[in-house]
Amino acid sequence: MTAQISIQGLTKTFPGRNESADFTALSDISLEIPANEFVCLLGPSGCGKSTLLGLVAGHEKSSAGGITVAGTPVTGPAAERGMVFQQYALFPWYTVEQNVRLGLRIKRLSSSEQAEQTERMLRAVSLWDHRDKFPRELSGGMKQRAAIARTLAIDPDVLLMDEPFGALDEQTRNRLQDELLAIWQGSRRTVVFVTHSVQEAVTLADRVVVMGRDKGRIVADLRISLKRPRDRMSVEFVEAEREVSACLARAEASDPADRAA
Repeated sequence: MTAQISIQGLTKTFPGRNESADFTALSDISLEIPANEFVCLLGPSGCGKSTLLGLVAGHEKSSAGGITVAGTPVTGPAAERGMVFQQYALFPWYTVEQNVRLGLRIKRLSSSEQAEQTERMLRAVSLWDHRDKFPRELSGGMKQRAAIARTLAIDPDVLLMDEPFGALDEQTRNRLQDELLAIWQGSRRTVVFVTHSVQEAVTLADRVVVMGRDKGRIVADLRISLKRPRDRMSVEFVEAEREVSACLARAEASDPADRAA
């Protein structure tokens, strides 16, 4: 299967005050992601998950190696790669509808096309009745749904999500996971989703890529073959959680910092 996202020998080093203080977040990472696949990047805090996602988005420049999307090298942000952040990033002076329309205005769609696409996306995330509200009037879950709708409205080929549900309560998080899956199954975009939750990864992903703190190395690449919709209480789901958790534990146990402790 041809990869839509191809990451080859990727290294990212952040400069320190001097060369000896430089920090290498990722070293020689390679990963292939086919079109329409839902991939979760899972690992402990500080393992480089968000750094890797930022490099795919084009928000960061690599120190070595490269990334291609649909065969085109990533040199900066582009409309075909939509990003959803944990902190919503909504413009507080715009209503929900205006926030979603913003990207469509940049794409220079006609007014009628903007209106049609905005309504479709807000209905998909159950926010159409709240379209005239400002972000300050929304709950955390509603803000995140608005942020997802805004990103999906520009119709990206690749959806990049950096722990978008991490700050939400469990009930809201589970509901938004289900809504995201319903949208994804209807559109079949390629999704790369960063999380630190094993349950979230098993709920959402076709593949779970487990990363360790040792310069972002990939510890495991696991296929989750459970049929959708997935029952979080089923024996099969719990077994998949156990397998992913074991890989995560091995990643922690083999961390150089742990070995030195």
